[in-house]
Amino acid sequence: FSLKELHGIFQWLVESIFGSLDGIIVGWNLRCLQGRTNPNEYSVALDFLDPSGPMMKLVYKLQAEEYRYDFPVSYLPGPVKASIQEQVLPECSLYHNKVQFPSAGGLGLNLALNPFEYYMFYFAISLITQKNSPVTHHVSPSNSAYFILVDTYLKCFLPTEGSVLPPPSSNPGGAIPSPTPRSPAVPFSSYGMHHTSLLKRHIAHQPSVNADPASQEIWRSETLLQIFVEMWLHHYSLEMYQKMQSPHVKLEVLHYRLSISSKHHGSPAQSSYQALHAYQESFKPTEEHVLVVRLLVKHLHAFSNSLKPEPLSPSAHSHTASPLEEFKRVVIPRFVQEKLYIFLQHCFGHWPLDASFRAVLEMWLSYLQPWRYAPEKPPQSTEPLPRSVPEKWASFIQENLLMYTKLFVGFLNRALRTDLVSPKNALMVFRVAKVFAQPNLAEMILKGEQLFLEPELVIPHRQHRLFMSPTLGGSFLSSRSPAVTDASFKVKSHVYSLEGQDFQYKQMFGAEVRNLVLKLAQLICQAQQTAKSISDHSAETMASQSFFSWFRFTPSEVNGSYTGNDLDEIGQDSIKKTDEYLEKALEYLCQIFKLSEAQLTQMMMKCGTAQDENGKKQLPDCIASENGLILTPLGRYQIINGLRRFELQYQGDTELQPIRSYENAALVRLLFRLSSVLNERFADQMEVLCSRDDFVGRLCRYHLTNPQLIQKIRYSPVVRDRTSHNWGPRISLRFLASYRTLLSLLMIYFLASWFHVGPVGCTFIILTGYFLYAVIMTFFFEGWKPHEH
Repeated sequence: FSLKELHGIFQWLVESIFGSLDGIIVGWNLRCLQGRTNPNEYSVALDFLDPSGPMMKLVYKLQAEEYRYDFPVSYLPGPVKASIQEQVLPECSLYHNKVQFPSAGGLGLNLALNPFEYYMFYFAISLITQKNSPVTHHVSPSNSAYFILVDTYLKCFLPTEGSVLPPPSSNPGGAIPSPTPRSPAVPFSSYGMHHTSLLKRHIAHQPSVNADPASQEIWRSETLLQIFVEMWLHHYSLEMYQKMQSPHVKLEVLHYRLSISSKHHGSPAQSSYQALHAYQESFKPTEEHVLVVRLLVKHLHAFSNSLKPEPLSPSAHSHTASPLEEFKRVVIPRFVQEKLYIFLQHCFGHWPLDASFRAVLEMWLSYLQPWRYAPEKPPQSTEPLPRSVPEKWASFIQENLLMYTKLFVGFLNRALRTDLVSPKNALMVFRVAKVFAQPNLAEMILKGEQLFLEPELVIPHRQHRLFMSPTLGGSFLSSRSPAVTDASFKVKSHVYSLEGQDFQYKQMFGAEVRNLVLKLAQLICQAQQTAKSISDHSAETMASQSFFSWFRFTPSEVNGSYTGNDLDEIGQDSIKKTDEYLEKALEYLCQIFKLSEAQLTQMMMKCGTAQDENGKKQLPDCIASENGLILTPLGRYQIINGLRRFELQYQGDTELQPIRSYENAALVRLLFRLSSVLNERFADQMEVLCSRDDFVGRLCRYHLTNPQLIQKIRYSPVVRDRTSHNWGPRISLRFLASYRTLLSLLMIYFLASWFHVGPVGCTFIILTGYFLYAVIMTFFFEGWKPHEH
C-alpha cells in the first residue's frame, strides 16, 4: 500500500480494532478477549498491536509524514469537553494547539491529533466506552488482551530499566519527528499557568528535533501518560474541577466568560446551567476500569523508583540528567496525584457498599505504598515481622497527606455502614488496618499533620492564599516574607491545591477521628459476637438435622418462627476467617491509635451485654415508651446489617397460618375442613370434658386445648400489649399434613410389614402407643403439646 492509501484507511482500521466512539462498532472487543477461551485470536491481537508490531509500525510511518486526524471533542471526558465547548482551554498541554473548528456544515469541535495520539486516544477511551459488549462467558479483567496491552505499553514507553526503544523508521535519519507546534485555528482563553511540557523545555533551544533522540523518548512517554490519565481519571463534578484551578485561573476564566457573549465564533457560549450540567457527567467507573488504573499506579511507582541517585553536585545534575530521568522525578506529583485523589474520592463516596469495593481499596493501598515497588529487596529474615517504612519515604507521605488521612476517614465512614460479619467486608477492614499499622508509617503521617498545622505567624493573609497555586511560576512567597520550612510548605501547598483555601482539615489522630475508630472497634466486637452466635446456631442446626429428626416434631413446624439467618450460608470456614480478620484488624487499630487495654475491655463488656445468659442474641437496640419499644438508629442499623433481629413467630390462629413448604397443601385444606366439622359438632361436649378436674379432664385438655405460654417472645418494637386469643377446646389434625409425619407413618407401616403386621393392626398399635405416651405426659407435663405450640 502506498502511504496515501494507508492514510486513508488508518481511521477505519483503528475503529475496526477498538470500536467506534458511539458504540455501534464493537471492534475486536479486547476487554473480553482471553487466551484461555480464544487462544488464536488472543495471540494474533497481541502480536498485531505490540509496540513493535505491524500496527505501531504503521503509526510511526504515518507520524513521519505529519498527518492529522480529527477526534470529536464531544467524546472527551465531561469536564474537558465542557471547558473546550465554552472555548476555555484545559490546563493539560495535551490539548494545546489541537482544537479545530468544524468546516462548513461540520458538527462540533475536533482535536487534530497526530497518528500516535489518535491511536492512543482510541485505545484508552475504549476502556470506558465499550461497556455493553456481549459476553458469553466469565471474563477475568486481569487476563484480558486489553489489560495485557496496557501493561505492555507501560513497560515499553515508561521503562524501569534502560530507555525507551526508538521507533522503527524508514527515514534515512532513523528518527520520527515529534509533533511540530501548530498555530491555533480558534482563539482560546487558556488556563494559562499550566505545566510546560518536559519535551518543549528540552528541545526549545534546538534547531531540529532530530538532533536529540532523548526528546523523542520523552515525547512518546509523556503523551502516553497524559492520554491515559486524561481518559481514565479526568471525570468529576464542576465543583471538584474548579478546586483544582488557581485563583488567577478562576479570575481569568470568569472574565473570559463575561466577554465571550460579545464574540462570535459560530455558536453562542453555553448558559451557566448548561455548563454545570455538562461538567457534572454521570460517571460510574467499573471494576475493570479500577483494575486498569491500579496497574497504572503500580507501574508508575516502579517507574519513579527506578530513578538513578542524584549526583552530589547540582551543576552536574543539570548537565547529566536525561529527559527520561527528569520525567521519572515529576511523573507522580505533576501528572497523577491530584486527579487520582479526586478519582478516589469519587469512588469512596459513590461506590456501592458491597465487596466489589475491594478493587478500589487495593488501588488506594497500592498508591499509599510506593516502597513496595522500590528496586531494593527487603532483607530475608526467619521471622515474618512487618518491615518498617524507611525514613526516605517521609517526603512522599507528607506531599500526599490527604491520600492517607482524608481517604482513611472516608474508609472509616464506609466501614461503619457495612456488615462486618461478611468475610469479604472483614477482609477489607483488615487490609487497611494492616497497611496503616506498618512500623513507622503512623508516626510519619502524624509528622505530616504537625507540619501542616504549623502556625504561620508572620505570613499575611493575602499571601497565604498563594499556597493554593503550586502551578504558578516563580516563588510562592514574596521576598518580604520570612521563609517557611520546605517540608511544611510542601504539605500546605499539597492540601490547599487539592482542597482549596477554605478547607477545614480533620486530623487523622484528632479526637473526632479517634471516636470514629472507637465506634469501628465496637462494631468489630459486635460482629465477632454475631459471627460466634451464627457459628453456634449453625452447629445446633447441623446436630438437629440428623436422620432421627425425621421421626419427631419440631416446634418450628407449626408456630412458624424463623430462627435462621442469611449469613448461615457462609459456612464455618468463612466464619472462622471473619473472626481472624476482625481480631487482627482490632489489634492493628490499637497499634495505630494507641488504644488502651481499659478502652478495649470496656468495649468488650458492652458487646458482652449484647448476649443474654443463654448466649443468644438480644433484641435490637430499643427505647421503652408508653406505646412499647421504639427502635433507635442503632437498632435500625443492627436490623439492616443482620447483627440482631426480632424473633418472628406466628401469633394468629394456628389453623389459619400460611401453608408451609413441608406440608401438603391439599391435605392441609382437607384436614382443616374435617377439623372444623368435628369442632362445630362436638364443641359443647369438648368444653364439658375439658372443664373437669379429674384425670379425664386433664387428658382432654392435653389433647384439645392450646394453653397460653407464660413466657412470650415480644411481638413488635412498637406495640407493647396485644390481646391474646383463647380458642377453647378443639381438634387439630393439621399435623397429619406434614411430609415428615407422613414419611414417618409410611416407614412404620413398612417396618411392621416385615413382622407380618397388617395395616389395621399397625394402626391399632400406633394409637395404643400414643395413648400410653399421652397418659404419661398428662401426669408430668400437662401444658406441653407435641403437635401444637
